[in-house]
Amino acid sequence: MAVKKKAVKAKTAAKKKTARKAATKKAAPKKAAAKKPAAKKTTAKKAAPRKAAVKKATAKKAAPKKAAVKKTTAKKAAPKKAAPKKPARKAKAGAQVGPVPGITAYTEKKGEEYMNENQVDHFRNILQAWKHSLMEEVDRTVHHMQDDAANFPDPNDRATQESEFSMELRARDRERKLIKKIDESIRSLESDDFGYCEACGVEIGVRRLEARPTATLCIDCKILDEIREKQMG
Repeated sequence: MAVKKKAVKAKTAAKKKTARKAATKKAAPKKAAAKKPAAKKTTAKKAAPRKAAVKKATAKKAAPKKAAVKKTTAKKAAPKKAAPKKPARKAKAGAQVGPVPGITAYTEKKGEEYMNENQVDHFRNILQAWKHSLMEEVDRTVHHMQDDAANFPDPNDRATQESEFSMELRARDRERKLIKKIDESIRSLESDDFGYCEACGVEIGVRRLEARPTATLCIDCKILDEIREKQMG
């Protein structure tokens, strides 16, 4: 009986030991599983500052690039300056001016008075030569019409001749009106009114008068007058 009891006790002790071992084995994975989330949290916490540090580093690195670009653009934009205006070209001495060939440009001197005797003589010569050339054209037209006038039998030839004569008469009519303006300019030379704007009284200028000796308005008043004509017309 004693031996049976000892065997039963040994079996129960062995069963208890195996039960304890199994309990410890089951508890161990649970603790490991509980510890794993903690590791994730720590890794997340550790990873967060790395990202922040990377962002700060990139922000710091990117900031100087923008500043450098702005500085370079500012340096490049600085040299751009307005181009200096070119001085107005003066008429060369000895160059032909005006509507009449053979008359050279007037050479102005420093401190020279406007419309002095030399300038008045210069423009008087231009006006008289211009008038003389226009009168010669009128005489040539009259002789041409007298000599070439013929009664052609063909109506087409007569129509051609009449159209040519009408064109010449229109041109001579314009020249006749121009001769009147030249006479008025010569009279204004004698009365010391030549060379001054009739609207504002400003000097018209030697170069403008050489290009158009019968001009009575300065360039500004002439532009305004042309604008008014366009608006009215």
